[in-house]
Amino acid sequence: MIGSRGFLGFSVSLLGFFFSSGGQAQSLKPYPTKPIRLVVGFAPGGGADSAARLVGQKLTELMGQPVVVDNRAGAGGNVAAEIVAKSAPDGYTLLFSSPGAIVINPAMKMRLAFDPTKDLAPLTLVASGPNVLVLPPQFKANSVKELIQLAATRPEKLSYASSGIGSTPFLSAELFKIMAKVDLLGVSYKGAGPAVIDLVAGRVDLMLVSVPSILTQLRAHRLKALAVTSLKRSELLPELPTLNESGLPGYEAGVWWGMLCASGTTDSVVNTLSQSILRALRQPEMIGKLAADGVEVVGSRPQEFGQFMRRETDKWTQVIEKSGIKAN
Repeated sequence: MIGSRGFLGFSVSLLGFFFSSGGQAQSLKPYPTKPIRLVVGFAPGGGADSAARLVGQKLTELMGQPVVVDNRAGAGGNVAAEIVAKSAPDGYTLLFSSPGAIVINPAMKMRLAFDPTKDLAPLTLVASGPNVLVLPPQFKANSVKELIQLAATRPEKLSYASSGIGSTPFLSAELFKIMAKVDLLGVSYKGAGPAVIDLVAGRVDLMLVSVPSILTQLRAHRLKALAVTSLKRSELLPELPTLNESGLPGYEAGVWWGMLCASGTTDSVVNTLSQSILRALRQPEMIGKLAADGVEVVGSRPQEFGQFMRRETDKWTQVIEKSGIKAN
């Protein structure tokens, strides 16, 4: 016979067992068991935001939990990257990023509150696309060769437009200068839109800019294109040669987006995320919509994306050092 004190102790132990078992059962449930936050370093409405929302929608369907996009624009993507870098390494806070915060800003030796190589773990390279070398219609050069010759012989510098120091149009132009051995004058604008307006008006001479930014102008013949910056031709502009085949062998630059999580996230969660994202990216609807925005789905494994980021960091570090670029 159990006394009242003994019974009470037995009951407490039994309750403890049930609560402990419940906690273990909860922890043993397969990831994910709650909504996932996808932090995007851009304002709503742009190409990166649209792509992130597409990925989030497909992941919601595949993973059985809402994937909620959280736009945190600012500091060239650093605000969003820092949020994820300092989040719990549990797979419930993800980053959707361009090269800026995770490759370019570190290469420019910017003072960051996080270290992309130590505090962020790669998941996949989502998509990539080329920039296009475009000129006003009245510009004399009609090929990359003619443009380089003209730039080399003119005593006054030709000018190129960009959306600011460290942007992909800026770095694409700086890489062009180095490989073509020409000097160009950089003119920075607050975004691609104002830069394209001045380019159409002939107030600047050239620009290397993403396909969606100038596709309308090209189709209306308000700009002319000479080449794309990828190693292979663009499906949207297949008639255009690459700079690689136009006298600058090995030239490659452009836009890309990747997904990352906090370092320390378990291998099982990283694998689940990676596999789910790859399944999402292989959906025909995803491929078609991203292609319409001038980018091509990549869908790499975490290790492959990590290697790609290291190559990109090395390349742009060399360009930045040779050009003497300083962060603002």
